[in-house]
Amino acid sequence: MSNPSSRPSRSRRWPLFLVLGLVVALAAAWTGFWFYAAAQAKTEIASWRERERQAGRRQDCASLSVGGYPFRIEVRCADGSFELRGTPTLRLDLPSVLAVVQVYDPRLLIGEFKGPLNVSQQRGRSEFILDWDVGRASVRGRLPSQIERVSLALEALSIRDSGTGNADPTFKAQHFELHGRQAPGSSADNPSIQAVLRLDAAVADKLETVFDAAVADKLRALAATPIDTEITATLRGVDDISPKPWPLWFKQWQARDGTLAIENARLAQQDVIVRGAGALKLNPGGGLNGELQVAVVGIEKILKMFDIDRILSEGQIGATFNALDRLIPGLGGVARQSAGPGLIAALGERTTLEGKPAVAFPVRFVDGAVFLGPFQVGVLPPLF
Repeated sequence: MSNPSSRPSRSRRWPLFLVLGLVVALAAAWTGFWFYAAAQAKTEIASWRERERQAGRRQDCASLSVGGYPFRIEVRCADGSFELRGTPTLRLDLPSVLAVVQVYDPRLLIGEFKGPLNVSQQRGRSEFILDWDVGRASVRGRLPSQIERVSLALEALSIRDSGTGNADPTFKAQHFELHGRQAPGSSADNPSIQAVLRLDAAVADKLETVFDAAVADKLRALAATPIDTEITATLRGVDDISPKPWPLWFKQWQARDGTLAIENARLAQQDVIVRGAGALKLNPGGGLNGELQVAVVGIEKILKMFDIDRILSEGQIGATFNALDRLIPGLGGVARQSAGPGLIAALGERTTLEGKPAVAFPVRFVDGAVFLGPFQVGVLPPLF
């Protein structure tokens, strides 16, 4: 005869078996879904590679693996390369790239990558070497055609121009951050990109510039001290990002009536702070045109560095000082010394910036000529 007391005990345990069975079934279903998604990811990567190859952009990996179970899809590429066909054809090589997509948020892709990044032309010799301690990127949108936002962040960034044979970096920054998105109102026939650039403790004293030798030397001296920078700008008229010589790129950009609209720019170096906004573009001859409204804390230091007092000693103002010297020896020198405060007053209006005394004035570019307020301080060569 069975024991009646055992039947209630077994009946009380069946909900536990039911819950356990449901958990096992859900785990099996989720595992199947994850492996299906991983297989789809491999298929999509292969399709994307083929589309990029047909567009003149080739990617390759020495080894490719997919993991991340149970909640992520992780694609790891070892010894990755990216080739951009153009004039010249560029090749980018990275030791390791990791791309991660959360299963519950497939519109957000997060990437991590290790340096150094070698940038070379088709002949294979490295042109630039970029290195960093930590590198991260994110892409929001439906890949690959409907990208809404792209972000890149690098810690302890350094850039070395291997073509110069100099082992010292041409550019360094403790932190580099770049965000980009399609600007409001952008269209296929009038593409626009809105970008935010942030640099902490940036140094670029060895970077080559398009300025003449005298101005370039002063800019290098200025860039030898770390600078913190944050710039928000919109680049209009860019429809082709294939590699090409800079003069050709600028010429095509000008032909599309390209404009760089700077909504807000802030630069800080020690006790000097500069904030400005405006728009720049190129004329048909390659000369820079445009105007920036600028406010500066510590303008005296900048005027001294760029030798603006020498400009006062030349031309019509300089001739007046020389005439004073002929009338009364030494009087011209006294006038030159007292001209500094007058020059600052002539630049623009007194104002405050971030609670500190500042001077606000326009920086104008007229066919490459550079004007601080009413004073011409230099000429930039045509960009094409």
